[in-house]
Amino acid sequence: MGALALAACGAASGNGDEGAAATTTSAAPATTAATATAAPATTTTVDPFAPPAWLGTRVLPLRPDGFGEIQPTPTELDPRRIQQPDVLPAPAGDAFESTVEPVPADVVARSTWSDACPVTLDELRYVTVTFWGFDGEHHRGELLVSAAAADDLVEVFRALDAARYPIEEMRVVRADELDLPPTGDGNNTSAFVCRPTRGATSWSQHAYGLAVDVNPFLNPYVKGDLVLPELASAYTDRARTDPGVLHDGDPVVGAFASIGWGWGGDWSSLKDFQHFSANGR
Repeated sequence: MGALALAACGAASGNGDEGAAATTTSAAPATTAATATAAPATTTTVDPFAPPAWLGTRVLPLRPDGFGEIQPTPTELDPRRIQQPDVLPAPAGDAFESTVEPVPADVVARSTWSDACPVTLDELRYVTVTFWGFDGEHHRGELLVSAAAADDLVEVFRALDAARYPIEEMRVVRADELDLPPTGDGNNTSAFVCRPTRGATSWSQHAYGLAVDVNPFLNPYVKGDLVLPELASAYTDRARTDPGVLHDGDPVVGAFASIGWGWGGDWSSLKDFQHFSANGR
C-alpha cells in the first residue's frame, strides 16, 4: 500500500553575456513591470483519501499467541477515510455492474488457492461487483467465492451498492499475505482465503469461499484482549456511527441475512463484526 506523493520542481534560468562583445553603444531597453511576464504559480493537489505513506509497513511486535501487539489506533486512522487504488477499471457510470465466471488462471496465480485447499477451482467463481468508496466515487472490486453462493452474493453487493455503503478496498487476497508479519492496519473486503479458523486447525469458512469480511478495520474481531486488525482498537466502540461501521439491523447485515448468512456481530463468546458466513460460523 502506498500513498499519493506529489512533488513540484522548479527550473532556474540565467542571462548570457553576449552583449559584452557587441560594438553598439546603445543600451538595451530596461524591462519594466508592465512588460515582465510572471511565472505561473505552482499548485500541489493533495488527495484527502490517500492512505498514509506508512500504511502496511510498520511491523508490530508479536504477542505470545503469535498475533501482533494491540496498540492504540493512530490518529491518521481515526476516523478512517481512505480509498485504496483499485485493481480493476472503474465503472463508466453509477449503475450496479457484476460478472460471475470460472476463476481465470492469472487470478489463481495471485490467490491463496493451492491443491491443498479444501475446495477445487471448479467449486469457486471469480466475481466482480461495483461499490461506492469513501471518496464518493463508484469503484469495481473482485472476490473469489463458492460457486454455490456466487449469484446470492452478487445480490448482496447489489443491495450494498444501492445503499451506497462505503468500502475502502475489495480485492483477492494474495498468497504472500498469509506469511507477512502483522502491521494491524488492513481494511480489505474479501471472501476466499485458504486458511484455518483463527486459533484452530480446522478450515475456516473463508477456505470454502463461504464467508465474506467487510471493512475489517472498521469492524474488528474482538476476543478478550485480542483485537484484529491490531490497530483497530478505537473501533471496538460499537456506539460509533462512522460510515462503514456495521450495526444490527443496518442494510449490510440485512442483505446478508436475506440470503441466510449469519453475522459474527451476533456471536456471544466473541465478536467478529466484519464476518458473514453461510453457516453462521
